[in-house]
Amino acid sequence: MQVHQRNIARGPRMNLLTAFKTLDHRSPIVCFSHLRWDFVVQRPQHLMERFSRDRPVIFFEEFIPTDHHLAYFEVHCFEGTAVRAIRPRVPNWWSDAERQTALSRLLDEVLSLFGWSKPVLWFYTPLMYSFARHVDAEAVVYDCMDELANFKFAPPELKHAEGELLNRADVVFTGGKSLFEAKNDRHANVHCFPSSVDVVHFGAARVCTAAPADQASIGSPRFGYIGVIDERIDLELVASVARMRPDYSFVFVGPVVKISPADLPQAANLHYLGRKSYLELPAYLSGWQAALMPFAHNDATRYISPTKTPEYLAAGIPVVSTRVADVVSGYSQTPGVFLVDGAKQFAEACDEACRMDSTDTTWRAVIDEKLSQSSWDETFAKMRALVEHAVARELHG
Repeated sequence: MQVHQRNIARGPRMNLLTAFKTLDHRSPIVCFSHLRWDFVVQRPQHLMERFSRDRPVIFFEEFIPTDHHLAYFEVHCFEGTAVRAIRPRVPNWWSDAERQTALSRLLDEVLSLFGWSKPVLWFYTPLMYSFARHVDAEAVVYDCMDELANFKFAPPELKHAEGELLNRADVVFTGGKSLFEAKNDRHANVHCFPSSVDVVHFGAARVCTAAPADQASIGSPRFGYIGVIDERIDLELVASVARMRPDYSFVFVGPVVKISPADLPQAANLHYLGRKSYLELPAYLSGWQAALMPFAHNDATRYISPTKTPEYLAAGIPVVSTRVADVVSGYSQTPGVFLVDGAKQFAEACDEACRMDSTDTTWRAVIDEKLSQSSWDETFAKMRALVEHAVARELHG
């Protein structure tokens, strides 16, 4: 079985072996993720970007099937970040056992390339622990952002893999209160870190006046959703509300994943604008009367703590959401947040959101005070301290 590496430069080219020389001697991090670094900006990007400012970080992504006759990996460098994304490619006809062996060897090749002997291993998916368990790590972190076993097409072995990872992990983080309650009795060192927000970035929506070209022609009032469109969205609710409010425009910004685009409800006032870059999002938010979270009530949404809740609020616009548990527990007393279930109530909440005075600073002041305690910088600082404590405990027994 052969393995080799291939460098794919995105942005300025640089020598991979010297890319980390300006960083200090903190433990390097290998972050294992089912999400691509350049997919949508979420929790992994916010945290790993901050970690990369004072230590080496590589982002080891889910493997990609290939028609080549050998396993190899690509190193992707992206402009504006010190994080390097590793993309393994494995022949698509190999068995699961062959694939696991190849991924383990590719991981060893990556560690050898960078000269790392005892990194911190950080997992967003338990499935990738199976080929990394042999690594002598300074600490093992499980950042449980979602209950992946409840998602559509989740492999049956995921729950068992999570059990193995929990047995090995030194510290466990959860992406919200519901997940914390679900994991707290399964590990002795679990910490709840709900979704945080880059207030400055999304706050730009409050003063933005330039309308994106593909939204400028859409009639007002506009109500919008930003994020992945998948089985967590209640498509029947979306269709019903659009019928009930034909004079309202409903805008969806984000990629369609795990469901067919043909299944999306269609109407003259429903607009699907596709995926946009993180930098573009405030401009879209600035043109909305309210932001939407039309989540279904199913297994996939049972434990979610949507990052978009504080992002919408930082943009200074009301939020209309179904009654997702973590949104209810975190924002039910927050002005400008409407929590309802059912199409009629959802449509009426959109009406109420339209009547909110955007020039009234009173409700925004309450929101801003709440968000001041939810910055990614603050979350990162607390996580870093816990990771360094885990490393010290491992080093000194």
